[in-house]
Amino acid sequence: MVIRNWTATIVLTSAWLLSGFIASEAWTSLADHGAASSHSISQIKPITASQAEFGVLRVDSQGQSKFTPTTRVLLYQSGKYGWRIKLKNYKGKVTWREIMRLPKPPETWATDDSQSLTLSADGIEAITTRTQFTSDGVIENFWTMVPGDPGGKYQIQVYIDNRLIGAFDFDVISLRKN
Repeated sequence: MVIRNWTATIVLTSAWLLSGFIASEAWTSLADHGAASSHSISQIKPITASQAEFGVLRVDSQGQSKFTPTTRVLLYQSGKYGWRIKLKNYKGKVTWREIMRLPKPPETWATDDSQSLTLSADGIEAITTRTQFTSDGVIENFWTMVPGDPGGKYQIQVYIDNRLIGAFDFDVISLRKN
């Protein structure tokens, strides 16, 4: 009976030590080779932003886009506004979630990829989730003004792995007199 207990102790201890060694080897391999998703990398080191800015996007006559930082957006059809965030020391695939709050519901909500858009019951808040590849650490999202968008105070919050990495408060200003 004593020999059996001793043998069981040796077998269990060996299995425990071996599993710890295998787990540490797998973790080291993951850290050495990198990972393809923000979820795997964030377990190693959280993704942080080195720069976050909000503004308008204008296209010139040569088709070149120009981003202008601002917190005041004129309400006109086809005007583009949004955010650009530079992730610190990051390249690869990243999944971000954006929450946009308007002062009142617009006449319509739409995205290029309607599967990634979820609306609140009152129609004031939209949640967009996207996975994007970045070779330079920059992620961004822009919205286009359409008839029926309200003027007033807007807010956008951007999250990666449920961590807030960017928050933007801005005013959408109507050119029409009420």
